[in-house]
Amino acid sequence: MEKENILYQNYVQILKRELVPAMGCTEPIAIAYCAAKARGVLGEYPDRIQVEASGNIIKNVKSVVVPNTNGGRGIEVAVAIGVLGGNESKELEVISNIPDSVKADLDHYLKNTEITVLPMESDYILDITVTVWKQGHCARVRAVNEHTNLVLVQKDDIVLLEKPILDDIDPDTPDYSLLSIDNIFNFANTADLRDVADVLEQQIIMNTAISQEGLDQSYGANIGQVLLEAYGDSVSVRAKARAAAGSDARMNGCELPVVINSGSGNQGLTASLPVIEYAKELGVNRDVLYRALLISNLVTLHQKTGIGRLSAYCGAVSAGVGAGAGIAYLHGCGLETIKHTVVNALAIASGMICDGAKSSCAAKIAIAVDAGILGFEMYQKGQQFYGGDGIIEKGIENTIRNIGMLGKEGMRETDRVIIKMMTGVKHGASKSEKSDGFSAKIHAGTDRHPPSASSKSRIKP
Repeated sequence: MEKENILYQNYVQILKRELVPAMGCTEPIAIAYCAAKARGVLGEYPDRIQVEASGNIIKNVKSVVVPNTNGGRGIEVAVAIGVLGGNESKELEVISNIPDSVKADLDHYLKNTEITVLPMESDYILDITVTVWKQGHCARVRAVNEHTNLVLVQKDDIVLLEKPILDDIDPDTPDYSLLSIDNIFNFANTADLRDVADVLEQQIIMNTAISQEGLDQSYGANIGQVLLEAYGDSVSVRAKARAAAGSDARMNGCELPVVINSGSGNQGLTASLPVIEYAKELGVNRDVLYRALLISNLVTLHQKTGIGRLSAYCGAVSAGVGAGAGIAYLHGCGLETIKHTVVNALAIASGMICDGAKSSCAAKIAIAVDAGILGFEMYQKGQQFYGGDGIIEKGIENTIRNIGMLGKEGMRETDRVIIKMMTGVKHGASKSEKSDGFSAKIHAGTDRHPPSASSKSRIKP
């Protein structure tokens, strides 16, 4: 693929746009980012805050630990730390450098600030509006479709930024429709690695570091450690354990950054760490590892293009499939093996649900990586799934299209039911019962992990 080729440059732009660092789960970080931006526009610390959030944002913020908050969880904690110490210029690393003095002030701020959280009826899966007030002035910031895609910034009645909400987010966005397995394989084989080495090396360094932290320390359910203790240290087990351990740490407040994929740190970990582990086992050089990571990252992004950033379809599945394709490449396999690896893995694991960011994501990651590895090993043994086996269709792009429809359209009602369950809305409840349950559950968080919020913070339906 020639460097001057539009397709080539498009793929390079996609990688540079997608493989970026983030600290903490990206949904609470998006809230913190909007909050930091709103505080900056207001010009002072607000004494009243309102957060409006779509259901998938509420789902993904509810149970995950927000870094640099002394173990706090939930929307109130995320917006408060963004206001108090966030640096909006760092975007998804907005709360990466919080002074100890700010951490110490967090509980006091939560107790003395009125924070309201409203579930938002929105046409967009990812939709956040943060409004802040102080002494008769207010500021409002809205992000839609992507975690840092601001479509509105306003102070009082003055609109400082407003742009239309487009499916493509921005006219300068690279064309994701150009992704295909054939072209991904060609790009990975022929890319000038100088064009992509920086982003891939950063992914290797950062994701390996947080994975090691997850193996060395106690985070969440310690799925990475459990895998090694229960199943030994073969390369396939280590690949799963490495990815799971990174998620163990990330979901439970580790203050190390992750290079994300498709807007998700867990997907970034899943697409990279198994490939890195197999590269060590096989003794390949850095160039081969880079090319395998190009395969895994781009295959993951290709699947996610049809599904979207957030869905009831667990994104770890897409990344586990990507990892399986990257592992096949490390073994010296060609395009046909990679295609069959992807199809086999999708046939195995598609349908695993996303019920928000939390400790169990690490276990789901292990299952997804296992499916990717099994998909590869099946084809190595002469076994495969065929078109007509369930949602598998002849032609890999047809199968990937089906998965996109499943995740985006087919599981839409599943997503609604999951959000109702997580927020305490009873099936068949009256409108008032739904509102009360929705409010109470968001405010209380889970029974095991109540948020660091005061009685003065309140949630309205």
